[in-house]
Amino acid sequence: MAYDSDNIFAKILRGEAPAFKVFEDEYSLAFMDVMPQVPGHTLVIPKDPTEDIFNADPVILSHTMATVQTVAAAVKQAFEVPGIMLAQLNGPAAGQTVFHLHFHILPRTDGIDLQMHARGMADFAELEAHAERIRAAIT
Repeated sequence: MAYDSDNIFAKILRGEAPAFKVFEDEYSLAFMDVMPQVPGHTLVIPKDPTEDIFNADPVILSHTMATVQTVAAAVKQAFEVPGIMLAQLNGPAAGQTVFHLHFHILPRTDGIDLQMHARGMADFAELEAHAERIRAAIT
């Protein structure tokens, strides 16, 4: 499958679609998932146009993973949770629906179930408040 430059994450990177940004550097961008499975569900994407882990440039991937590590620590602190779940899906059979490499960061607490993904849009004011909490934990 060829990379689709019209996917939503490519549009976010070009500034053509809105995002509740949490962190950005030369190689990657972190922002709130608009259809979160739990409060604080954050995504990290490389700025490089790659659809999955198999096509990723190893140098850009290593920088992106450093962002995942930084943002995951901030999400854990901001949401005061004992655990973080990371998810990264490759291909339709694995459940990937946006074909731009991305990492899910999900705050986890015992007894709180994950909701189904892509069930509906979250309240944008709540997403902005969550993004602010995470940004504050990064700085």
